[in-house]
Amino acid sequence: MEVDEAIRSRRTHKVFGPDPVAPELLDELFELARWAPNHHLTNPWRFRVLGPQSLAALKLAAGPDAARKLDRAPTLVVVSQVRSEDEVQDEEDLCATACAAYVVLLAAHDRGLAGYWRTPGVLRTAAGLEACGVGEDERFVGLLHLGTIRQPAKPKDRAPVQSFSTYLA
Repeated sequence: MEVDEAIRSRRTHKVFGPDPVAPELLDELFELARWAPNHHLTNPWRFRVLGPQSLAALKLAAGPDAARKLDRAPTLVVVSQVRSEDEVQDEEDLCATACAAYVVLLAAHDRGLAGYWRTPGVLRTAAGLEACGVGEDERFVGLLHLGTIRQPAKPKDRAPVQSFSTYLA
């Protein structure tokens, strides 16, 4: 798949098939993520694939209403960023981690998988972060839902380029 096509055709999916993503395929996605732009090559991203115990703990921390959304996809990946004490480096590392997460989504799409980037409230709590093994020296960035496509997502209109881009003299 060409890069332009991957960017334009990747969609957020909320309906997945039941089969988890194979660990070997996840490793391929994470290997590609390490090529995300990263000032000083700090590799600040961390990817944690939730297993049954960590998912159960996260659901318990989330409560019954929010826990249902954690069952949408068969594979959940918590993305976090190792914090830096240097304020500028910390901001750059956050941006690099977001890029790495997007690389995972694009690479998953290229391999025919569905993806969904969420930022659920439970992962902004101490109990939710603890359930996923995210340390105090890290910042939660996203929860990636991955799996096979069961129901194609419909494209939504995007703002025209002129609404967010400017050429300065």
